Amino acid sequence: MMDGENMELVGVTHVLDAVTFWAQNVKDDQAIDNIRKALADKCPTAPRVLGTPNPQKIYGAVFSEDSCWYRCKVLQQTDHFHVSYIDYGNTEFVSRSALVELPGDLQALCLAKKYKFQGFNVSTDQDSAHFLQGKAFLQNLIYGKISASRRKICLDGTVLVQAFQGNLDIGEEVLKMKFAKFTLPGSNREGPMSLRALQESHCPWPQRVLDWPGPQGDGDMPGSTVCMPKLEKSKATAQHAANLMKKKMDQELVEDNQRLKAERETQRREDQLRDSLSELQKLKEETANYAKEAERWKVERNTLQNQSEQLETDLQVAKQEVQAMRGQLKKKEKEVEKLLDSARENPGNTDSDSLTESINIVINNSISAPVAMEKLESAWRDYSLAQEKVKACQTKEQLGDLIDNRNKVRGVLTATVESFLQEAECLPVRQRMDKLEQVSSSLTALFGPASMEGDVGEQAFEQYSQWRTQRSQLTSSVRDGTDKALQALCTWSENVGKFFCLSANTVVGVNDIVDGVNELLKQAENNVAKELDCPLSVGEQNNHETKAVSNAFHKVMQHIQSEQSLLRDIMDKYLLNTKFKGEMLQWQNASPTPDSLFSVKKRIRSLRAQLRWRQVEEASLEEAEDFDLTEILKKKEEIAETRNTLFHEIGQERKEYMKLSALAEGCCPELPLLYPEADIHSHMSSGGLVVKSLDRDMFDAEPMKELSGRRPLVCTEFQGQRVILKGYTVNEEAEARVLERTTQFHRTRTQRESQTDTGMLPLLALFFGKSDPLAYVMVPYFPNGSLWNVQAATPLTASETVKVMRGVARGLQALHAAGVTHASLNPNNVFVLHRHQGMVGDYDFIKTPVQRAVDSGMVAGSISLVAPELRQTQGTPPTPACDMYSYGCLLFWLHAPGFNGDLDSGSRLALDISGVKLEDKLQALLSKLLVCVGRLTAAETLADDYFLSDQ
Repeated sequence: MMDGENMELVGVTHVLDAVTFWAQNVKDDQAIDNIRKALADKCPTAPRVLGTPNPQKIYGAVFSEDSCWYRCKVLQQTDHFHVSYIDYGNTEFVSRSALVELPGDLQALCLAKKYKFQGFNVSTDQDSAHFLQGKAFLQNLIYGKISASRRKICLDGTVLVQAFQGNLDIGEEVLKMKFAKFTLPGSNREGPMSLRALQESHCPWPQRVLDWPGPQGDGDMPGSTVCMPKLEKSKATAQHAANLMKKKMDQELVEDNQRLKAERETQRREDQLRDSLSELQKLKEETANYAKEAERWKVERNTLQNQSEQLETDLQVAKQEVQAMRGQLKKKEKEVEKLLDSARENPGNTDSDSLTESINIVINNSISAPVAMEKLESAWRDYSLAQEKVKACQTKEQLGDLIDNRNKVRGVLTATVESFLQEAECLPVRQRMDKLEQVSSSLTALFGPASMEGDVGEQAFEQYSQWRTQRSQLTSSVRDGTDKALQALCTWSENVGKFFCLSANTVVGVNDIVDGVNELLKQAENNVAKELDCPLSVGEQNNHETKAVSNAFHKVMQHIQSEQSLLRDIMDKYLLNTKFKGEMLQWQNASPTPDSLFSVKKRIRSLRAQLRWRQVEEASLEEAEDFDLTEILKKKEEIAETRNTLFHEIGQERKEYMKLSALAEGCCPELPLLYPEADIHSHMSSGGLVVKSLDRDMFDAEPMKELSGRRPLVCTEFQGQRVILKGYTVNEEAEARVLERTTQFHRTRTQRESQTDTGMLPLLALFFGKSDPLAYVMVPYFPNGSLWNVQAATPLTASETVKVMRGVARGLQALHAAGVTHASLNPNNVFVLHRHQGMVGDYDFIKTPVQRAVDSGMVAGSISLVAPELRQTQGTPPTPACDMYSYGCLLFWLHAPGFNGDLDSGSRLALDISGVKLEDKLQALLSKLLVCVGRLTAAETLADDYFLSDQ
């Protein structure tokens, strides 16, 4: 019976395991809101924590997921502070910069309490899959508010309760799923029991959804809106998590059903045998009745000898009846034999035989590690150490000795690699891998997935062999007894036939067919029943025998995985060392040099001189008094041919630099120091973006006056591609900033080039003017490809918008993962290819993120793309969350280009779109982007239903 006085209505904030959770009393809602507002006002200007924090004192901390302030206590201090958020129950590691002092009015008691179901204990370790499943089950079960009947408070403050979700007893549901054990003081048994016996009434409150803002750490409810990380989760997300758990449980149920199907087949065979026994019992009773009738005939024959003719008639009738009975008995005997033979060929034996065969394959045919493998590891360590020393060298004087030492170590490594490759080539690694995979799949299909946690012991195979021998002996003994009993029954049947056969020479008396017949039938029945009870399949064994088979199965699976890991290691090392051997053969007679690069540079210098001279000649022809158009056109063709040849050589120069950079990062780290004139370091540090051979005078460029309001832009052609040159006026300091920022943008994109859609505009080259203080960034030219131009000409459809904005989100995800805030996401800086691929354009590499974020171009129609927090406080550095606000505004603008609404009247300055009718999934996504705090990240945006439903 629940105690109404001790009943609380609480909102769950954090789940620890299947029976333990943190929650807040709903009566504290106003207090929670007041604390949150006070923290938001005071924490940004509060003093930072100095020295060692007091574990009893309450501090303020920034939660990493939503960047909001919450109250906490410091549990432990290492490199970071391990804090516990006292109003929610979860923990996190934060840096000193994220921890501040709180005034006295915020040193109140914590608003979250730790609850535990009374009499419950978790039945597994925290790291086990069963523990995590129980935790996830409870997370999805206690969605929103729950009713808690307080029973007891422990010394550590934990409140022991009974909890209800509406009329649903949560503890009973946890027990049903076997995620916990129920124990009461003084109870002599442990296990699931009905909690209904412990209560007489149900929770008076209906189930409701409660949104708790607050930090959450590991183990938070994935689908609950209660205390989620930095944003409110929808019921659909909770349902999705519940469906995932249901799907997993359904899979386990399918496996159980397959096992039960085999057991039912065996049970069906047993039922058939038992039916045969029942028929035998009926035959026994009929035979007993016949014996009594035969005795009566004997008396009548002695007393009525004068009625022999009548007796002969009666005997003939009796003979026919016995023959019919004998035929029925033989038919039943054949059916019993057939059923016994079928039972002896039960699939359970096949499972055992398969396991035995698998053990022999895995143990007897295993492949050991090559002898040279251990030496190879040591040789590689020595070689890597020698290479690091060469790479770290700063002077040529020390470089010679380091290279000599490296070459000696390389020689040892080369010899060891050769030995290893010879050994590895003799091993049937691929065939063995296929065989192990086949055996593993076969065993998994028979016995289910194997758990690799813990070691079952080295005696597992020996115990399994002993069990198999004992089972074989027992089965053979039982079958022999059954055969003897059935044979005796057949002999009795033959004697009955001889007794009633008047022409037989052998005399069989009545006693021979009557005496002992009951004993024969009973013996046959007992032996058949005993064979039926004999364990013929793995599923019918007792606990000891089941453990022997299970241990052997898990042991052989551990051997398989161990050998597979070794074989994969051998294959990986074989490929790596084969590549190394090829490199060593290439540079065995001569070390790599940049001679090819120098030759290309020499041709480039010559072509540049030719280009400049022909340009001078062209200018002279155009300024001459006797203007010759034919000669001028001929000279232009020569200039164009020379320019194309020059650009081709510059392309060859970049290829040579790529080869030398790969060698410097691999087997020849000494190249940059040996050949400083090649300037390999410059190419490597910029990721191949900087091209020093380029100059503005080389290009036949057309100024783009309509787009040159902010910086000079020219359109030209480079290596057969139309490109734009963006000019930045730079001094020595600005040149370094441009180089750093362009390299960062370029590396971020090239690291994702393996993906089909990187979502970022490529940077083709960076070079600095030799005759002017300008830095030029080369990008592809997409005529009318900006999002602004596309919308002005032919607006994107709804499906096209999804595809384009998915690409933009991917670009932002890549930048944010590299620690870069774009801060300039506007319609002129987003590009659209073929109306289905969106890309984030490059930003102004001269301006800082703060300058870019408040630029006048940050608008889309009448919508400001500047995040509310940047408009509130001037000079605030933009964050990735600011980019996501701009992204949300762009997405809204694409669906409502004529929107002319106002910002909300509050101080948050967030965009108010409540009056615009939008599709439900789009509305839900925008509600998580166009907020002041807790916005979705780029990765979370890509995982939203708005984008997933279109795939």
